[in-house]
Amino acid sequence: MKPTDRDLLTSSHWGTYRVEVADGRVTALRDFEEDPDPSPIGHGIVDVLEGPTRITTPMVRKSWLEGGPGTAGEKRGEEDFVAVTWEVANKLVADELNRVRQDFGNQAIYAGSYGWASAGRFHHAQSQLKRFLNCIGGCTSSKNTYSFAAAEVVVPHILGTFRGFLDTATSWESIASDCELFVAFGGVPLKNGQISQGGTGAHVQRAGVSAARDAGVRFVNISPLRSDLMEEVEAEWLAPRPSTDAALMLGLAHTLLAEGLQEQTFLDRYTTGFDRFTRYLNGAADGIAKNAAWAADICALPADTIRDLARRMAGSRTMISVAWSLTRQDHGEQPFWAGITLAAMLGQMGLPGTGIGFGYSAMNNIGLNRHQLDFASFPQGENPVKDFIPVARVTDLLENPGGQFDYDGQSYAYPDIRLVYWAGGNPFHHHQDLNRMRLAWAKPDTIIANEWCWNALAKHADIVLPCTTPLERSDIAMSPKDPYLVAMDQAIKPIGQARDDHQIFRGIATAMAVHDAFTEGRSAEEWQRWIWDVSRQRVSQFGIELPNWDSFQKDGWLKVPTPDKPEIMMADFRKDPDANPLATPSGKIEIFSDTISGFDYDDCPGHPIWLEPLEWLGSAEPDQLHMISNQPRNKLHSQLDHGPVSRADRPRGVEPVTMHPEDAAKRDLHEGQIVRIHNKRGACLAELRTNADIRLGVIQIATGAWFDPDGDTCRNGNPNTLTPDKGSSSLAQGPIAHSCLVKVSSA
Repeated sequence: MKPTDRDLLTSSHWGTYRVEVADGRVTALRDFEEDPDPSPIGHGIVDVLEGPTRITTPMVRKSWLEGGPGTAGEKRGEEDFVAVTWEVANKLVADELNRVRQDFGNQAIYAGSYGWASAGRFHHAQSQLKRFLNCIGGCTSSKNTYSFAAAEVVVPHILGTFRGFLDTATSWESIASDCELFVAFGGVPLKNGQISQGGTGAHVQRAGVSAARDAGVRFVNISPLRSDLMEEVEAEWLAPRPSTDAALMLGLAHTLLAEGLQEQTFLDRYTTGFDRFTRYLNGAADGIAKNAAWAADICALPADTIRDLARRMAGSRTMISVAWSLTRQDHGEQPFWAGITLAAMLGQMGLPGTGIGFGYSAMNNIGLNRHQLDFASFPQGENPVKDFIPVARVTDLLENPGGQFDYDGQSYAYPDIRLVYWAGGNPFHHHQDLNRMRLAWAKPDTIIANEWCWNALAKHADIVLPCTTPLERSDIAMSPKDPYLVAMDQAIKPIGQARDDHQIFRGIATAMAVHDAFTEGRSAEEWQRWIWDVSRQRVSQFGIELPNWDSFQKDGWLKVPTPDKPEIMMADFRKDPDANPLATPSGKIEIFSDTISGFDYDDCPGHPIWLEPLEWLGSAEPDQLHMISNQPRNKLHSQLDHGPVSRADRPRGVEPVTMHPEDAAKRDLHEGQIVRIHNKRGACLAELRTNADIRLGVIQIATGAWFDPDGDTCRNGNPNTLTPDKGSSSLAQGPIAHSCLVKVSSA
């Protein structure tokens, strides 16, 4: 349904916008009137909808088209493409999928990990892809995310769930009312809070932090970057060596224990295994007490600072926030485990405004007081293939068919992947050690991508199917993580021959005789109505009434009412742990996990521990620096890196890198200079910016620059040419991008 008497609307991961159209073209986006702190990122799409990077027709890599599957995979990323019709493209894809299924089995198909292509409930690229592949026998899939894989695996062993507590973070309202001291490991970076997993109606992170500050909450920013907490908060800044958060937490825990500041009553009632943890803390096995002095040597912070912080945490109503970035390091399981243990020792978990939070401002919804609603989504069906990989092990998968890997207590084998199908994401953004991945990427017979612009994924594919952007199709933004439900209007016709992902898979499904199974006889609009109607039924059980479909379309948006009471994580467990046990073997917080201990992993034993990272300043050569490759402030992942908002921050065409002025002076480098960041894995170019608000020995360069290789060097400044590709541990196998040493020199 096309609205006739209201402004066009769209929603995205970084905000909701009014759409202005003239002569069939999008001319501007206007910030949603309900948003007090709108993000500029979404505006970046306007200028590139019809730009030179847009893919407007199905394309096939020349060698593959001429020689068939498996031809010259090493030329991916370098070779020209040939335009073909949709009829030809559908047949090529269908024939290749059938060949791989018949000759190697469906486990030889790998479906790309996940994607953020759209906030829409229906046009969710991964749901469309997986439903289609499940209709033809399934595929090898992936588990967990690049965001916090280590936490996703370890925290359920400690608390029974991770995502359940991620979604029920204590609200900012409760923090402002009842917290006194907010200790932020990894900071509270507002730039990350611009985005949310589904649509975003109103940004709340700035207001949440500001309200807490105005209420007298004191903030401690524990990060190599002062900018990880907004300046107005006037936070105390502690800058330990990167990748030493677990050691710092252990030093804080030892101080609490040594000075009798732990809440033993809470520990006895709500936790198990604390006694076994204390033996490690006191050095019973290795003779080394993990005290403040020990932690100081590792973190390069004064021991008195550590002891003072521990005392203040014990003497205050304290919230501990552990950023998602803490997991993206070698042994990334440990900071979250140690953070939970530290919070348990303070005895304030389940109380208003205190306890622990998993990454405030990691996304907009963390700390947002909202109902936990179960909206319907486009059903993916069941995957008959049981093979999977931990999401960040994709290079290992392609390199080592039949090879063994450990994951969460079990041993598995990598299948032999012959075809990769990616939709909605870009591994050349989020994966590590891209030069190594490029070599592995040459191995499969065929790589297919649904893409709308010529990013690195499209350039490294064999068959590229042009898909629409959210502005070229209708959808619904209805995320359980956001109270705003928004009608996403089709503002313009598809550019060129672009089709939405649903249309693309309908065409291939027809060519493979599974059209009816894929569509169930519904059109795209009928599927959207179905999602809305099922969602209406589900939420009505919670006393929330949604309008009918036509009324919703007429109005364009609505806001689900805010709950009467602020969210307090683990409140029910705190109130009555017997009636509300955690989903752990003991029903309690497992400071020591017999389950994990039973896995017998050297790199992840049964309690929080300090383990030396693969690369860190404690083992650095004199001229090496620790590189932090964090999330960008001007794009989501690598999306819209080619747009004007991102380009405005890189006038010289390369990503900026921040370095302390003293580190720059030592290397005879100056502000604005193009530098080469390099290590044994590769290199990238960047524009130098100096700032004293970064720890000495550390550089910062955001992820998201489109991968553009020249030999082993990325010309645009993608730091994942430098980051190591190794699992966080045998338990979770998560990415460890933040464990990276580099050198910086004049380009």
